[in-house]
Amino acid sequence: MPLDVVQLTRDLISYPSESFRSNVAISDYLEATLQELGFVTEWLEYTDDQGERKVSLVGQRGQGTGGLAFFSHTDTVPGVGWSRDPFAPVEEEGRLIGLGSADMKGPGAATVVAAASVPESELRHPVLVVFTADEEIGGGGAKQVAAESRLLRDAQSAAGIVAEPTRLIPVYAHKGGAQFIVTAHGVAAHTSTDRGISANFLIIPFLAEMAELAKTLKSDPRHQNAEFDPPTNGFNLVINDGGVPTNITPSKTVCRLGFRPMPGDRSDELVAYIRSRAEAHGLEITWRKLDPFYTPRDSEIVQAALAATGAERAMTVPFGTDAFFLKTLCPMVVLGPGNIAQAHTDGEWIEVAQLREAVAVYQQLIQRFCM
Repeated sequence: MPLDVVQLTRDLISYPSESFRSNVAISDYLEATLQELGFVTEWLEYTDDQGERKVSLVGQRGQGTGGLAFFSHTDTVPGVGWSRDPFAPVEEEGRLIGLGSADMKGPGAATVVAAASVPESELRHPVLVVFTADEEIGGGGAKQVAAESRLLRDAQSAAGIVAEPTRLIPVYAHKGGAQFIVTAHGVAAHTSTDRGISANFLIIPFLAEMAELAKTLKSDPRHQNAEFDPPTNGFNLVINDGGVPTNITPSKTVCRLGFRPMPGDRSDELVAYIRSRAEAHGLEITWRKLDPFYTPRDSEIVQAALAATGAERAMTVPFGTDAFFLKTLCPMVVLGPGNIAQAHTDGEWIEVAQLREAVAVYQQLIQRFCM
């Protein structure tokens, strides 16, 4: 009997694989499933900061180089706030409900079913399916896969699909991420002594400059990209002085800033400016930046995805994916069934009809790149 995408999605949902847990159990199940379907598999493992074992899997059918690689992740956000058991999938009114149904156990199941449906004897180039760990909390699995996977390195895939939910509309670009931690160090003392140094007062000049910067970023098109909705970078700032009472001078104030880089938005200049202003005020600063994902709209994979889906045009999205870390492997698009609006919600669901449609779309892409 052919593998059923709805049943495979149900099976995957039934494994609690929230990011704070180990994902060994669901990975064991996936590896056994892939091997039974004729895939050669590769098991990549690390231990996270909490001491949990994390696994990413790579499966391959077919020989040689080129072909197509599909990328999914097995972790989910925590299953809290649900009015029903998030790990007991149910089908209601054409929707499959369960934690991770849309983000992204359903899309991942569709990649497996599509890749397993093609007779291996007809594959001129390999098809690979990849399941990473910890996409929801930093992309540790994708980083390891990009750096260490022997199967991906040897296959040199011609194209890739990150199967995040996009309503089966090809996504050619998404925003990146930049984060800064700026810290002021003062001296704690009772205010009656007047011997303290307030970390809040030390950081205020920097905060005032960031407030002016926020206005500029919302109005200056040089820091925007009209391909995105919204075209702005979401610059934001939060502050924490430890909640000290008003009769104590705070000894430490931490400001966290973030924005979402876009192609051509002068993000490097923005990073340099924020760093320079923090240093000019004698503040401690650490930072990191993930560049945006971008594939030219006239590339083969974008055009192939448009042909397979029948979509009028490829789009951009404001959220991020594992493409941050995987984009160096091959040209790729983000393309999957389901709606990102359903992700991370109580009662997360995916349309069964679109789940089945995704299998057909992926089969067309396998035919284009692997046969």
